[in-house]
Amino acid sequence: MAMLTMGLLTLSSCRKYLEQVPDSTWTDLSTPAKVSKLLGTAYPQSSYIAMCEAMSDNVADKGAGVISRPNQDAYLFKDIQSIEQDSPEAYWTACYKAIAAANQALEACGKAADPKEYTAQRGEALVARAYAHFMLVNIFSEMYDEATAAAAPGIPYVTAPETVVIKQYERKTVAYVYDMIEKDLLEGLPLISDEGYSVPRYHFNRSAAFAFATRFYLFKKDYAKVVEFADQAFASNDVASNMRGWNSNYSSMSPDQLFDLYANAKENANLLLVETQSLYGRYVGQYRYDLDYAHEVQILGYNVTGGRWAYPVYYTGSQNYFVPKLSEYFVKSSVNATIGEPYVMVPLFTTEEVLFNRAEANTHLGKTAAALKDLNLFASKRIRNYSPAAHTITTASIRSFYGIASEKDGLIHTILDFKRAEYLQEGMRWFDLQRYKMTVVHTTREGEVLELKAGDKRCVFQIPQSATSSGIELNPR
Repeated sequence: MAMLTMGLLTLSSCRKYLEQVPDSTWTDLSTPAKVSKLLGTAYPQSSYIAMCEAMSDNVADKGAGVISRPNQDAYLFKDIQSIEQDSPEAYWTACYKAIAAANQALEACGKAADPKEYTAQRGEALVARAYAHFMLVNIFSEMYDEATAAAAPGIPYVTAPETVVIKQYERKTVAYVYDMIEKDLLEGLPLISDEGYSVPRYHFNRSAAFAFATRFYLFKKDYAKVVEFADQAFASNDVASNMRGWNSNYSSMSPDQLFDLYANAKENANLLLVETQSLYGRYVGQYRYDLDYAHEVQILGYNVTGGRWAYPVYYTGSQNYFVPKLSEYFVKSSVNATIGEPYVMVPLFTTEEVLFNRAEANTHLGKTAAALKDLNLFASKRIRNYSPAAHTITTASIRSFYGIASEKDGLIHTILDFKRAEYLQEGMRWFDLQRYKMTVVHTTREGEVLELKAGDKRCVFQIPQSATSSGIELNPR
């Protein structure tokens, strides 16, 4: 996809992209099964976690540790000077590669002799295309705000395969991108089928697609639709049996067992998984700018239930804290090779997010009882030695714990704190900080205080310089 997908092309080549044959999967799409195989690549195979986690309030300057530009520059609120794994450039490129695959699949579906045979593939391609654009716009543009979205620069929304080497694009607006995401999402959702995949969790199955819908409408602040789609995510609305058992079966597992299960397709809580080329599994906890003891106590200590979280925290050395979640698997370049590439399997959507999104939406809709029901379900799976008599969350317990008179504000604080604990070291906190326009303060070991307030231009990651060749303007600084 020209400079949008740097890596599909080489700048020294004058050949058109379609004259190259990188993979037979792209050229032979004569059956639904072959299109489905192509759609396995329609998900960003790069990670936003390292850079987003380091931008958040979950980390500190430990004074020592692994130095990585995506980690260091993000903590210092600087544009990341790297194009390797875990960088904005790597993620941008991976998203547009995924979009290119989705567009190729959609073209094949449309040209098929009997398009009805490709209904499920079309649905997956539309939702996958929507997801990649959704992540791009929420990382490289301002967070959606109805008051400003029609003027805020978005990202290019690409809907067709390219036939030229360097095609020119325009960013249009955040509102336009959201409109296009919604169009693809609503068209694709009814077409999604769980049949036909040996491992549905590597594709947009129905539960994952509905989970994406809840996130999209939460970010758009259409709360009624969040609840509508959350209620359809699981058969018989059975959220409980699809959640992780941190205070049950997980509690007796070793770190190695947790690493094996957390991002495994056998774990029901994982609705959509993707392999990402990333060093994060190797260095999580070991970065210089990472979780420290003070933040571990703040995030995973006592909470509004009166109990303690069941998440296990391990450490290597004096300051390397981590929860066993995401681990590296190394892919050799050949059977006997000693070199290769590091990958991390990442859960893009989980059962718990559906529950959180519904609770937050119901809070904004004034449905306090429904929000409390979901929060108490979550607590029942997360609090050590959970007891309903001792740990049930009420508006009174929220008011007492936070010292907040507003019922709504107290519930939002509870939800955001629960999400912060659940997704620690997964990068998700960054998006909540932006949605609620919260200030992030980082302090360096040398004593310098760095403050990132809502509206600061640095809240938006910089678009890769390489994209300017396609006419895309960089974000202002």
